[in-house]
Amino acid sequence: MFVVESVCVAWFTLEFLLRFVNAPSKLAFARGPLNIIDAIAILPYYVSLVFDVGEESQDDAVMGASRGYLDKLSLILRLLRALRILYVMRLARHSLGLQTLGVTMQRSMREFGLLLLFVCVAVTLFSPLVHLAESELAPFAATHPHHSFSSIPASYWWAIISMTTVGYGDMVPRSVPGQMVALISILSGILIMAFPATSIFHTFSRSYQELKQEYDGVWKQERHEEMSDLSQEEFSSVSKKESDGLMSNETHRSALPPSAF
Repeated sequence: MFVVESVCVAWFTLEFLLRFVNAPSKLAFARGPLNIIDAIAILPYYVSLVFDVGEESQDDAVMGASRGYLDKLSLILRLLRALRILYVMRLARHSLGLQTLGVTMQRSMREFGLLLLFVCVAVTLFSPLVHLAESELAPFAATHPHHSFSSIPASYWWAIISMTTVGYGDMVPRSVPGQMVALISILSGILIMAFPATSIFHTFSRSYQELKQEYDGVWKQERHEEMSDLSQEEFSSVSKKESDGLMSNETHRSALPPSAF
């Protein structure tokens, strides 16, 4: 796997450097979101190589008190290695769907903000209610600490997974009032998720159509350029043949004796 990763990173690095050298504006290239993702995806490999060599040399020379420092370095190294998952984001350059997703998220920041605001307000509302219902109206909750809602902040987790209809089952209301609060929170979560989803869906559809038209326009332009180049080559070849034929006729005529005319 190390060899395969090394070959892939070498190819990505060469491509990145060539694009950087051929870019008309280096500053605009450095500010590009996809270029930043490429750099973040490539750098951890080289940093991990440096850290690996440094750890091997320090392990031989340093012992005892510096072990905590080496542990921190190894933690940073593992985090940097986890960033290699960003290699997948490079597919956005060649995938219309991923580009549409990125454009949709960029255009729907206001809708995502509203969704986050609605969820925060609902969580803040239903967490105290379920805590009150379970702690005051369910006395047996103290004998079942695994299912008890010990505090309002602990109830935030239950409200989030209930409103998003995930429901892990680690916190379950046992009393009837708690179950009523759970029902209302689940229905509210479905409505809250549905309100911005319509606008986000329309934005996604519009972005997809725009990008598809842009791709089709670029493809047609390239096709037209190829056809025009091909037609020019054919026209030049035909003209050359005609000119060669005329020249051969003139040469043949000049070679005939005067009595032939």
